[in-house]
Amino acid sequence: MTNPPPPGNWSDSTWSAQPSSPAPDPTLVAGQPVPPQAGPVDPYAPDPYAPVDPYAGAQPPATQPMHGYAPPGYAPPGYPPQYPGYGYPQPPKTNGMAIAAFVLALIGFTSCITAPVGAILGHVAQKQIRLSGEGGAGMAKAAIIVGWILTGFLVLVILFYVGAIIFAIATSNDSSSY
Repeated sequence: MTNPPPPGNWSDSTWSAQPSSPAPDPTLVAGQPVPPQAGPVDPYAPDPYAPVDPYAGAQPPATQPMHGYAPPGYAPPGYPPQYPGYGYPQPPKTNGMAIAAFVLALIGFTSCITAPVGAILGHVAQKQIRLSGEGGAGMAKAAIIVGWILTGFLVLVILFYVGAIIFAIATSNDSSSY
């Protein structure tokens, strides 16, 4: 499609139907010399202007760890080193006696004998935790609470049975006095 000439006899050099210069080639890069056109260009040929990796094909040094193995104290390959003071702190070690006290207090639901032992061990574990700074204070407190509650129920059950036996003896009929 061409532009119509301006109306009248007025002529403008910018108003012409023909371009003043040919369109630039979109495949050329600005600042690069124009390659000589010897023939058709192979679109699958490697790019002569691509950057070259100087380390391509080189063997790693013998001191570099292989296959993801890292010596102790070093980060595995591909990960940055861990800086001191970053990340989450390690949780304290849980007191073993607090664990045993909690387990014995819970077993007291079925055996009734281990509940007072769990409560007493819970008190000992609390003292150890205060002195050593270990973890497990909540477990020791739970063992104390559960152990003493179950021990109280055990005492009530024993008192009920003793009272039932005394009542049975007091109200029994002595058949030998007839």
